[in-house]
Amino acid sequence: MTSKTNRAAFLKLQDYARRGESFQPGSSSSSSLSHEWSGVIFRLGNSRLACSIERIQEILNPPAATPVPGAKPWILGLANVRGSLMTVVDLAWYLTGVRTPITAHSRLLSTSLQKAPVGLLIDEVLGQRHFIEGEASDSELAGSTGLGGLVRRKHQVGKEEWHELELDKLFSSQEFLNGAAI
Repeated sequence: MTSKTNRAAFLKLQDYARRGESFQPGSSSSSSLSHEWSGVIFRLGNSRLACSIERIQEILNPPAATPVPGAKPWILGLANVRGSLMTVVDLAWYLTGVRTPITAHSRLLSTSLQKAPVGLLIDEVLGQRHFIEGEASDSELAGSTGLGGLVRRKHQVGKEEWHELELDKLFSSQEFLNGAAI
């Protein structure tokens, strides 16, 4: 390579770096700012869901959990995850009354409720997606799925439909907060 070619390549890399540093996701020079968010996408039964990646600390294989006497059946127990006790909840069992079968694809979404670690057992994590706020529409998930009150919006990405699970609504539910079997 000649020094002129090296210089041109170097200038091109500098341009890429400058453009990368100033990039704002969801923005465009020709339109106003549209808000974009990242979500963990997963399957819960036949439902395809997404929740904000900011609420998920980690995705784990389901650990062994020690049952808690007097807890509702959907609370699978407590698990020791790197020295911290995590409450393990079967999300489908809580929502629909149907227990999640543990398979090679089953995962635990590690999150927190009032600073206490909580693991939500789900059928399968499918990855991560970026969604544009302005492109969401109202979700029509039936109440029979148990998700009706926890899913407000859906996002259409190509032929795929993702329903946005609102963990704050789940975690503010009195039934969820009171896991004691009375």
